[in-house]
Amino acid sequence: MQSEEKTILQRVVENFVRTGNASDDLVKVTSLPKGKTSYVEQIGVDGRSLMLKEYRVDGKVVYAGYSSRSGTVYLSLANG
Repeated sequence: MQSEEKTILQRVVENFVRTGNASDDLVKVTSLPKGKTSYVEQIGVDGRSLMLKEYRVDGKVVYAGYSSRSGTVYLSLANG
């Protein structure tokens, strides 16, 4: 994963866990149902599978992935 993508994901995940706000000034953020570890992103007639990585922040577990194609971060809280 590229360094810029890591920075984006870390910033969005930390903001989400600490404030409950699933938004960002630089990228689109989409919340997914709890426990999702993958997502199929539809752009037009094409689909793209994204695998979400586990992040642990302040004792909470969040799955997150970034699509450079759409400029979107996908977030899902872990079950439990």
